[in-house]
Amino acid sequence: MDGTLVDTEPYWIATEYELADRYGGTWSEEHALSLVGNDLLVSGAYIREHMGIDRTPEEIVDELLDGVVSRVRQAIPWRPGARELLEELRARRVPCALVTMSWMRFVTPIVEQLAPDTFHALVTGDRVEFGKPHPEPYLAAAALLGVEPSDCLAVEDSNTGAKSAEAAGCTVLCVPNHVPILEGERRVFRESLAGLGVDDLWLL
Repeated sequence: MDGTLVDTEPYWIATEYELADRYGGTWSEEHALSLVGNDLLVSGAYIREHMGIDRTPEEIVDELLDGVVSRVRQAIPWRPGARELLEELRARRVPCALVTMSWMRFVTPIVEQLAPDTFHALVTGDRVEFGKPHPEPYLAAAALLGVEPSDCLAVEDSNTGAKSAEAAGCTVLCVPNHVPILEGERRVFRESLAGLGVDDLWLL
């Protein structure tokens, strides 16, 4: 979701800098970008160590979510072509799952802006034991949809996410955004979702 459907990475980064200011820590763009696609508690532990603040990973995640959810409720920065592709997938009755390491309370205000049956399953970071790059999130999504992972196309914007989908057995449509994605056996690349339709997906 983050960086693929919505460009919320700047929201996360701004909130991380606010957290550093609030508790007297230090932060950098390099540290911020290294967290893209990660499980939130893993990111919380990283922030605790590298920002140098006396907060638990759980407390850090809660404060990050507070800041990012507040920003999302003011404006959702949709990625080019994302809503249009979702609307066509829905119209063509293609079952879709949202697979994100964000937690449900952040996902909810974004999903509420879409038609109710846009996603047939939601897999969030607070509902899996192992987050990306582990394959569990995509294996769970395929199971919820009742299909084999090898019959699924995952759309990802980070190498962490691409690893997760690839390890689960999915073909991965990589649309890099804030961080680069490495080449891989089951990875295909596009610069944007803009102008990409369902018929184009069948050809990947």
